[in-house]
Amino acid sequence: KAIVIRVDSPGGAVAPSQEIYEEIVKIKEKKKIVVSMGSVAASGGYYISAPADRIVANAGTLTGSIGVIMEIPNVAGLMEKIGVETQVIKSGRHKDIASVFKSLTPAEKKILQTVLDDVHDQFIRAVAEGRGMKFEDIKDLADGRVFTGRMAKELGLVDELGNLQDAIMLAGRLTGIKGEPRVVYKKEKFSVLDMLKGEIQGKLISNAFSGIQLKYLFAL
Repeated sequence: KAIVIRVDSPGGAVAPSQEIYEEIVKIKEKKKIVVSMGSVAASGGYYISAPADRIVANAGTLTGSIGVIMEIPNVAGLMEKIGVETQVIKSGRHKDIASVFKSLTPAEKKILQTVLDDVHDQFIRAVAEGRGMKFEDIKDLADGRVFTGRMAKELGLVDELGNLQDAIMLAGRLTGIKGEPRVVYKKEKFSVLDMLKGEIQGKLISNAFSGIQLKYLFAL
């Protein structure tokens, strides 16, 4: 009758966050969805929580962080020190815009900022739609700042303060269950954090040099 999703994640890649969000929206057509926030449910972790019927957070949960980050390493100085030169052949002047072997030009920074701003706008609209709030109200909070669960409740970003058991009981009430609901836990190992990352730990180092990576991520 209802699904309780435990979210304990600082977020991660943009596309996986959006995919999880859309799946939750689809499931809502058949079942009630309650999100229980753990220690951290920020950025992408908040993004996927937004469409739930109810969000329950601990008073000390770190949440919010509505924003986007893009990190592009620059190893040009290192390559120069070790005597390695990179030669680039490209079809367009911006094809190597995210190359780690050079610094970004002002024009390139402007281009990437435009991309970042569009993805940020998508985040704000998703939260506004999921929470049933005005775009402008969310935009005022969407500067990347983090909130405690108690602060988030005052701002309308979460509905109630409580723990996982409180979220389970709330799910029961939303579906008309009397007494304590029977809980069935999924046996498959599934990590929201791993899915949000869009990568596995073994690839983190190589991915750091793979170019543009847009993230709904709260940097801990």
